[in-house]
Amino acid sequence: MTVTIVAPPRRLVELTIDGREVRIPEGGTILDACRQLGIATPTLCYADTLTPVNVCRVCVVELEGSRTLVPSCSRKVEPGMVVQTDSERVRTSRRLVLELLGSSVDLSTAPDAQRFIAEYDARPQRFGDTAATVAQPVKVDNDLYVRDYSKCILCYKCVEACGEDHQNTFAIAVAGRGFESHISTELDVPLPDSACVYCGNCIAVCPTGALMFSSEYELRQAGEWDAEEQTEVDTVCPYCGVGCNLTLHVQDDEIVKVTSPDDHDVTRGNLCVKGRFGFQFVQNRGEAG
Repeated sequence: MTVTIVAPPRRLVELTIDGREVRIPEGGTILDACRQLGIATPTLCYADTLTPVNVCRVCVVELEGSRTLVPSCSRKVEPGMVVQTDSERVRTSRRLVLELLGSSVDLSTAPDAQRFIAEYDARPQRFGDTAATVAQPVKVDNDLYVRDYSKCILCYKCVEACGEDHQNTFAIAVAGRGFESHISTELDVPLPDSACVYCGNCIAVCPTGALMFSSEYELRQAGEWDAEEQTEVDTVCPYCGVGCNLTLHVQDDEIVKVTSPDDHDVTRGNLCVKGRFGFQFVQNRGEAG
């Protein structure tokens, strides 16, 4: 006899956002409620497959009765909440955060951040050209991907992906304090000497291009990277029987990088070193024999 245990349905919580009532399941966040209403809320450190860490602060909203703005990505909904997502206080806070980020790091390969800067009329240049705090050379110490921490906004996504949320390798973490905070391997050793298994899941979640495929980096350096001309082809990884879904990004008839969809039940956006980086054999087929 087979017994199926069915969990009781979650209670719906009713709240008001921008004057509109919405009901979402208990345990959901204000961001979930905003999305249900079709309200576009900016996020940089948030990802559907990661635990919210509340560090970028661009998703903050105004909650009636709260002294401070609250992060919508992690604040759980409560009955009777009254939320404003586009008040002057919210817009001012988001604008300042974007200006501080844009004045201290290179956001040239961060399309979401660039879009938010334009949307909120943020002017990072008002802090001056010498405000950068993390300018440093690109780290090229392996053949698969590069690390350009002059583009890092310390969103913690790579740390979460390398840790408990995805890979459980714990090869990287945030080291230092204050302005000295940075993403680092243990004892700041080169990546090949660390615990990194080159799954590339950190690259998949990086919102700024601080972590980038070597193939993409080299094309960008040569001025040949053209995302608008690339095509995407969905397929299944050929290396084993797990069935991971791949999205091949193709430019000029060559695969330039590989990603995996976040909503796929098997991968949830994650791959191993073979699935993410082992595509060169496809382009060497003419050299066989």
